Amino acid sequence: MRQAKVFYKNEEAGLLTQLDNGEFIFQYLDVWFNAANKPSISLTLPKTQKEFSSPYLFPFFYNMLPEGTNKEVVCFALRIDKNDHFGILLNTAKYDTIGAVRIEKIENQ
Repeated sequence: MRQAKVFYKNEEAGLLTQLDNGEFIFQYLDVWFNAANKPSISLTLPKTQKEFSSPYLFPFFYNMLPEGTNKEVVCFALRIDKNDHFGILLNTAKYDTIGAVRIEKIENQ
């Protein structure tokens, strides 16, 4: 299992998890979900429900990944399999992304 904190405008909004079977879960934090003034992080992940599951990386997060030559360079430099979309996301979306959302890997204790 791998996990990452999901930040919206540098405030922690939720948790993204890849289970051992490869499925993904995105869950809003209670504080974020219950705050009426906090927006959903994406139109495809509305605050109408607290938890979402998917057999593959959610399209919202997948669209944050580098493409083409940039993806090849990142995968080569960081020794990440080009099909490990979550691994690429964890290593490329932690500092500066296009938009308000960024991802921070949770290291296993």
